[in-house]
Parts: sequence; C-alpha cells; structure tokens
Amino acid sequence: QIQLAETGGGSVQPGGSLRLSCEASGFAYVNFCLAWFRQVPGKEREGVASIFKDGTIGYADSVKGRFTVSKDNAKKTLYLKMDDLKPEDTAVYYCATRSAPCFDFQRFDGRSYPYWGQGTQVTVSS
Repeated sequence: QIQLAETGGGSVQPGGSLRLSCEASGFAYVNFCLAWFRQVPGKEREGVASIFKDGTIGYADSVKGRFTVSKDNAKKTLYLKMDDLKPEDTAVYYCATRSAPCFDFQRFDGRSYPYWGQGTQVTVSS
C-alpha cells in the first residue's frame, strides 16, 4: 500500500529555515507525481511546490525564491527546503502523490492527488 510520512516541521522565528522530508513506500516512486501542500484551519488546502517524474518543478507565487523542492529517487524521499520563513507560512504541511501522467494544470489541484501523508506542523512567529 502507498504510504507517505512527513517529518521536519517545527517552530522558528521569521527569517529562519526548515527542511521538510517526505518518505514514501509501497509504490513505484519514479513513476509518480509529487507535491507539497499546506493548510491553515478554516482555509482551503493550497499547493506549495511540486516535482514530477521528469523532474519538472512548480512553485506557488508566494514561496518562489524562498522554497526549494527536490527528490531523491533512490531514497524515495521528497524534500522541501524552506528559507526566509514568514508568519504567513505557518500551516500544516502535507506531501501528496498520484501516478503518472503528470499534467502541469494539476500540480496544485489537491483533488487530483489520492495519496497523502499525515502532515507536519510549521509555525513561524516572533
């Protein structure tokens, strides 16, 4: 069965950095589309960053220049390096995946991802 597990969340001050990891198991990792989403209570889940099986990357405008998404196929792990964190980045961060084909218009469509991790909390405050 497909399983995803996020780690690396925590509490940091504005301007700080965190690196999230998402370990995957139970599927042919290299043939899947991968993404990070985040959610604040009372708000819709929003896409943050994604990397597809061919290595193509997409970011939400709000995190461009600050976040970097990458993956290690051998370790079946998805990463999100977050720099210059802002209070607005506070949320529960989730990794998600779906099988190929990976269409760009579905990068940040949460409804298109059937598999999700449990989430990890990121809190940015003074």
